[in-house]
Amino acid sequence: MILSDSRILEEIEKGTIVIEPYDRKNLGSNSYDVHLGKYLAMYNDAMLDAKKHNTISHFEIPEEGYVLLPGNLYLGVTDEYTETHAHVPFLEGKSSTGRLGIDIHATAGKGDVGFCNAWTLEISCVMPVRVYAGMPIGQLIYFPAEGEVLNKYNKKEGAKYTGRTNKPVESMMWKNKF
Repeated sequence: MILSDSRILEEIEKGTIVIEPYDRKNLGSNSYDVHLGKYLAMYNDAMLDAKKHNTISHFEIPEEGYVLLPGNLYLGVTDEYTETHAHVPFLEGKSSTGRLGIDIHATAGKGDVGFCNAWTLEISCVMPVRVYAGMPIGQLIYFPAEGEVLNKYNKKEGAKYTGRTNKPVESMMWKNKF
C-alpha cells in the first residue's frame, strides 16, 4: 500500500516524514517531487574497485546547466533533505526525466526506515542531455512498514550514509567486510 497525498500530509504533521525544503505544490496524489541539487560528482578513477575507497570530485552545476554524456556515471543529490521514521521510502524517476533518457538510480531506489539525509542519485543517460540545478528529478513514494522496526537506519551500528550532506556521496562498499 502506497501512502496517498492526505496520508503523506498526516505523516509530515506527525513528524514521521520530514522534507526540507517542503513545498505543498510538489505533493502529488501519492508522491512528493524532489529536485536535482546544485552538486554533481564523478569518480576520479576510470576503473572502480569494490574493496577500495573510490574517491570522487564534486562540481557545481553552472547556471547554464551541465551536459551529461552517455557512458559516464554521475553522482547527483536531491535538493531535499528527508527523514523517514515509520515508512519505507522509494525514490523513482519522474516520467519526464525518463523521457529525456535519464536514469536517476542504478539499484538504490529503496531507502530504509530511519534514513535521514539527502538522496545520492546514480545518474546515467542514453544520449547527451543538459540538466539544471533545481529541475524536478524524481519522486518519493512511501510504504508503511509492517511490524515494529527494531533496527532503524539512523540508529544502526555501521550505517555508512548517515552524515547530513548537500553533496553526492561515493560508494562506501569498501567499509563492508568481504
